[in-house]
Amino acid sequence: MLFNKKKTEEKIDRSTRILPTHVGIIMDGNGRWAKKRGLPRQAGHKVGAATFKKITRYANSIGIKNLTVYAFSTENWKRPKEEIDALMDLFYDYLIEALRDFSEENIRTIFIGDVTAFSPKLQQLIHETEAISSDKTGMRLNIAMNYGGRDEIVRAMREISAEVAEGKLQPEDIDPALISDHMYTFGQPDPDLIIRPSGEYRTSNFLLWQSAYSEYVFMDEILWPDFSTEDLERALDEYARRNRRFGGV
Repeated sequence: MLFNKKKTEEKIDRSTRILPTHVGIIMDGNGRWAKKRGLPRQAGHKVGAATFKKITRYANSIGIKNLTVYAFSTENWKRPKEEIDALMDLFYDYLIEALRDFSEENIRTIFIGDVTAFSPKLQQLIHETEAISSDKTGMRLNIAMNYGGRDEIVRAMREISAEVAEGKLQPEDIDPALISDHMYTFGQPDPDLIIRPSGEYRTSNFLLWQSAYSEYVFMDEILWPDFSTEDLERALDEYARRNRRFGGV
């Protein structure tokens, strides 16, 4: 569904509003934000990283239990080398800051995707960030890096096939629950709501298995660096208006 800021909506009482348990965000529009301002694309990514930290803290503060953000896809390697190098430096700097700034936040950080493609120093920092936050009991933050929904499903199929070949599983044991247990997000509920700013109306290979019954809110009037806590609230209001039937009546 397209979310239009100008549309008149029924008023939602936020004091009694039911929140989604798991929110996914496709953080889109950094490059276009920079281009509109005559800046290099890297400048948009830097501002987008600051927006990410702000939204993460806010989501935790209002009681979101699980948040998954799309930071770098398996397809993003096709971008110019200069931009990729800048993104890798930005990820590294962000993790250094996160280890310092998020130390007091009750947020558990998990990286989903094939992180072995990153430099050894970035991989080490990723593992350190996960380890330091592993005992946190608040919001679970999934950062999707070198992530693709199709690759995730292929990875799960390979793992399951290996278990069948080893005699640990029988083909008839394979069901949706088993496949879910082989996803990066195993043990977490599927996303109830997925938000995409920037005016693009596609899933872009994000959480393909998990999003079978997710509600989508596309926000066409805002790019990710300008995304505010009130924009998140508007998306949560829209989610609260939805009638989720999961295939029923």
